[in-house]
Amino acid sequence: MTDPRFPELTQNQLSVLKDYGEVETFEHDTHVFELGDLKYDFFVVLKGSVRIDDPYNPGSVIVVHGKNEFTGDSGMLSNRGAQFHATALSGTTLLRIDPKRLKQAIAKHSDISDVLLNAFIQRQDTILTEYKGGVKLVGSGNSKETYAIRDFMDKNHIWYNFLDVDTSDEAGRLLQNFNLSKADLPILVNSEGKVCHSPSLDEVARYSGVLMDFEDKVFDLLVIGAGPSGLAASVYAASEGLSVVTIDSSAPGGQAGKSSKIENYLGFPTGISGSDLANRAYVQAQKFGCNISIPHKAESIEHTGNYFILCATNGKVIKTKALMAATGANYRQLPVSNIEKYEGSGVYYSATGMNANSCKNELVGIVGGGNSAGQAALFLANYAKEVYVILRSDDLGSKMSDYLVQRIEAAPNIHVQLNTEVVELHGEYHLEFLVWENVNGDKTQKSITNLFTFIGAKPCTEWLDGLVVTDEKGFICTGPDIKAHELSTCAIYQHRKPQSLETSIPGFFAVGDVRKGSVKRVASAVGEGSMAVSQVHRFLGELETKDALQVQ
Repeated sequence: MTDPRFPELTQNQLSVLKDYGEVETFEHDTHVFELGDLKYDFFVVLKGSVRIDDPYNPGSVIVVHGKNEFTGDSGMLSNRGAQFHATALSGTTLLRIDPKRLKQAIAKHSDISDVLLNAFIQRQDTILTEYKGGVKLVGSGNSKETYAIRDFMDKNHIWYNFLDVDTSDEAGRLLQNFNLSKADLPILVNSEGKVCHSPSLDEVARYSGVLMDFEDKVFDLLVIGAGPSGLAASVYAASEGLSVVTIDSSAPGGQAGKSSKIENYLGFPTGISGSDLANRAYVQAQKFGCNISIPHKAESIEHTGNYFILCATNGKVIKTKALMAATGANYRQLPVSNIEKYEGSGVYYSATGMNANSCKNELVGIVGGGNSAGQAALFLANYAKEVYVILRSDDLGSKMSDYLVQRIEAAPNIHVQLNTEVVELHGEYHLEFLVWENVNGDKTQKSITNLFTFIGAKPCTEWLDGLVVTDEKGFICTGPDIKAHELSTCAIYQHRKPQSLETSIPGFFAVGDVRKGSVKRVASAVGEGSMAVSQVHRFLGELETKDALQVQ
């Protein structure tokens, strides 16, 4: 049976791909790409073979591609750096295709797209789950700065190897070799032994290729936020021929990306993790030509009358005819005075595989009563000794789906604390125990070392600075929620009312959790992002008509 990670292309598929590249023959063993190369080429073996070597384990061969097989993984679609060395062995003939032309082939030929993308995604999954390697991250498991880097790399599917200086002998040896101390941590070490001290997330993103450059032009659509609604908009808009750029401040997936398992999303009867769902949508959007760059955080926005100008972090200025806010909402901090001390070292706002090891045989706390809290509780119950769901209200099912409530009630190591609040956090460097208080004023101390909070979403709209109308909580108003006197005086609104997902300025749309009145579910967010694209088309058509009239 053929390994789906290493399929052979048919002769018809090879004939099609030859129109996108050039044939080369190598008389001697030749490196065709190396670790860290950005925008490296895609190769199909026509004769001979290509050896893929693991640069982090000298002498280790990952795979040898034979006739009609091909190199690459999903990182090629986003200009991420190569993760291995590739060598064309002597006498090998290859079809070389550059990444831009490869994307064109994938967009135009569905059979080729299916074979390549299925293999790419499975290869990336294998790298992340079965191989120990990638850039080395050395830091303390109790460090907030180290946790932030690990969290970013995990959520962006970046291959890395974490060495905890508190428990790893190898980490200690590395510090000695580089004449460094714990005060210099965290550090990144690449395969060539180059060290990056206390890297920012921007530096991590640039090193890995997650932060990508794109053209300086006026795009048809800028999507701000790569959660379910933003990714859905990106996929539909790009697949319908619009020029689209999508940015996000942290990683694809938004709040949904933090869910360990989503079981009520249509088409996935056994469930799918939020991270996997987001990663597949991320690849899908790029398949159709969407430019996705992370991390870019929106800082300010201006409307010139003809287009929008967004200023983002990393010095990026983006011009666009239409704009879609899909920035979502963040969970609020617990109202405990010293909570910031423990963020990243005992207090977390998502429960992912990275957290599972630190929860083994420990007492774990979950604060919140929504679906994210329920999914986190069930996921962590597989690792923790006991999980405590801490809720201010007296009803677990008021905001949580019934299937989650039933499973929580059936789990022997999950305990629900109703009418209860966390009031104290304690620990020298890492959370060691907390105190909760019930409605009667009774306080209880628990040796909970990992606390996950999912409470009170706050919309991410600081960057708007009053440009469009929001409600008293900061959620963006759209469609019928906007009063007549709040509408922009732009000519378009002289002839029609805002569309259902359009804001007080024509061409500015809002979808997902950031929008007033949205339903906080993945399916509804995807629906809004998809539906909004048809409204974007209507607006762009109006712009073209307006421009044509002005020309006449």
